[in-house]
Order: sequence, then C-alpha cells, then structure tokens
Amino acid sequence: MLVLIGCAVTSCTSKTDDAPPPPTIAPAEAAVSPPLNKPPAGVVRPIAGHPKSVLFDATTASLVVLGPDETDRAVVTVLPANGRGRDVPLPAAATAMTGDDRGRVYASTHGGYFVVDVAASRVNRVSVDGYEGTEFTAIARRADGRLVLGSADGAVYTLTSDTTVGAELKIFARVDALVTQGNTAVVLDRSQTSVTTVDASGSKAEHALRAGEGATTMAVDPAGRVLVADTRGDALLVFGADPLMLRQRYPVRDAPYGLAGSARLTWVSQTSTNMVIGYDLATGIPVEKVRYSTVQQPNSLAFDEASGTLYVVSGTGAGVQVITNAEGVR
Repeated sequence: MLVLIGCAVTSCTSKTDDAPPPPTIAPAEAAVSPPLNKPPAGVVRPIAGHPKSVLFDATTASLVVLGPDETDRAVVTVLPANGRGRDVPLPAAATAMTGDDRGRVYASTHGGYFVVDVAASRVNRVSVDGYEGTEFTAIARRADGRLVLGSADGAVYTLTSDTTVGAELKIFARVDALVTQGNTAVVLDRSQTSVTTVDASGSKAEHALRAGEGATTMAVDPAGRVLVADTRGDALLVFGADPLMLRQRYPVRDAPYGLAGSARLTWVSQTSTNMVIGYDLATGIPVEKVRYSTVQQPNSLAFDEASGTLYVVSGTGAGVQVITNAEGVR
C-alpha cells in the first residue's frame, strides 16, 4: 500500500537527506489513443513534434506550445489566433513551462530555466546559482512573481531572485508537476500519486493527500480549484488548496489525462477514446455540458477566456485542434 508523505506544518523540515526514500508505485501514463473514428470538432492546425506542455498567453492572444525539436533541444511554438505560427528554438532541452500571462513564458531546463518573450521571439537562459547540475522537471510562478522549480530527485526550490534559491524542500520521490494558488505551491508526485501544498516560505509542506490510484496531470482554474487527472483510477479529482482538501471525485472513464480550467467549465480529455468533455462544477457534482471528438492522443489542453476557444494538442504530432465557442454559451 502506498504511504503518503503525511506532513503537518510542524513535522516537515527543509532537508531530509538522511531519511529513506519514500515508497513509490509505477507512475500512470496516458492511454495510447486509437486511430480516429470520427473527424475532430473545430479546425486542426498543424504542429510538428510531440508537445510536452501548452498554455495560452492572454497578452499576445497566442497558444504557446513547448516540445522537443528534431535534436535534443526544445522549441517553443507560438500560434496566434490568426496567421501562421512561428517556432522559437531553445538552445537546450526543456521539461516544463509556465507563463505570466503578460507575454513571457518560463521553461525549466538542466541547471536553470529559459525566459521567452513571446512577442519578440527572444530567449534568455538563466542559471540558478549553485544548482547547475540539477535536473529541473517542473516550474510554476507564484502571485508575487517568484518562480518555483521542482527536480527529478524530489526537491522543490523557491527562488528569491532570478538566480537565487531562497528555500529548498526535499521530501518527494520526484516533482512531476507544479502549480500555484496565490503564493502556495502545489506538487504532483506521480510515483507517490500524491498532491502536496508548500507554504509561502517554500520550506514547509503544509498538507499532503493521496490523489487516486494513479494521478498524472494537474491544473488550476479561475475559481482557485486544483484539478488532477487520476488516469489509472478513471476519475477527475478536485482539490481546494487552502487548506488542501479533496472536494470532489468524479468518475471519468477512458483514461482521463489532459486538463484545463475555465471560468465556467472544467475540461478533461479521454485519451483512450479521443474525446474531450466540459464539466460544470458549480453545484458540487460535476455535470457534463459539452463533449467533442478530438485529434488523436489529446494529451494537452488550454483555454482562451476572451474568445471562449478550447485548444486540444495532440501528443503525437497530429496537430492543434481549435474549437471556438467551446462552452456553447456565446
């Protein structure tokens, strides 16, 4: 049986180098999607490669996609609402991406992170002092502008400047994803199938909970909810972050994986059937409102609040699906 971290505010320290590694399970993964049996809804725009991370930048009104190029490096692809997309090559591999919604995105890499000016297609690499050999696997940005990085060896680093680590918390098997609500960071550890909140100081874990049978992805929505796909357990998990509490668990069949939160609906993709569903969470019990057929392998989702457009990004290079008026209320 999986044993969770089980941290209270007074029981976790910033260093646990002498502690045994936490017990783990085989991490869950997206299902391998079958060939399409119906055309995807909306319009499909081409994109190369196998995207790792996507987000929508409101300032430039662009979908931003992070993926590997044909070598070991990464590329950021910028897709404006109108016109052709453009590629912004990065000088090395990148593992995850976050944005400030003001025209900049940040991509974690070995020893630091990249800062990409979306409009100018300009890239700057930032090294984190003293951590040049660290394999950073996740990145998020807090409300106060501080970046939080996660690593392959299970640590969370909260920066106090562009290059300086102010706090380190090493209690995880691996940091697979990071999101923030305010100045609280939330950690997803797939091999422990757990979610954990880290306080504003960055040095203490506030609460930790098991996340189903095999959690894979995590997102936040405008209402302050933390959304988690339990891919192995076929469920959507909805957490409150302050304090961390499981508020809803709803069955979603067919290997749920991609997630996005909008003001009205929560979006979940089903990777074993090439579908995406929009749920209304307002009543406390998710209610299905819309359902669309998707591109093959719908691993990543993003939503543009201004236009009501849902983006579904294939994990196998089958393109970016653009569904306008996705919520069906405009």
